Amino acid sequence: MAYVISEDCIACGACQAECPVDAISEGDIYEIDGDLCIECGACADVCPTEACQPE
Repeated sequence: MAYVISEDCIACGACQAECPVDAISEGDIYEIDGDLCIECGACADVCPTEACQPE
């Protein structure tokens, strides 16, 4: 199951820097491309607001 980013995102960029497949893009809040996500959890490990969660 791919990860998603909730509205708790504070757009700090920590998750984007950790994603090994560049599945995370910047917007008002960050977004994860579910087709690229390999479900590694690296984003969730570094997110200070726990906004990255499995879908």
